[in-house]
Amino acid sequence: MNWILLIIAGFFETAFAACLGKAKETTGTEMIYWYIGFGICLSISMLLLVKVTQVLPIGTAYGVWTGIGAVGTVIVGILVFNEPATFWRIFFISTLIASIVGLKVISN
Repeated sequence: MNWILLIIAGFFETAFAACLGKAKETTGTEMIYWYIGFGICLSISMLLLVKVTQVLPIGTAYGVWTGIGAVGTVIVGILVFNEPATFWRIFFISTLIASIVGLKVISN
């Protein structure tokens, strides 16, 4: 269950980064809504991370959390913000995914 919560926390990390990107593209009330979404996603992500670190090792949990957030943010950047999907970006994101899986495999 803690691994599922950690994955969800990583998704909320991706969401708060996406909210920052959308806030940058907007003005006025819409920008404020994106910043509110950022705050909500940030809070949920951190609370879930705190919860899972009570059971999982901090190094593993934090590494997986940031890895999910990084991979998710790059994917959102490519799909939503039209960032380039070059060979090297995909290559290094793939190695990051392999590292996240490796951390899960070696954890008790």
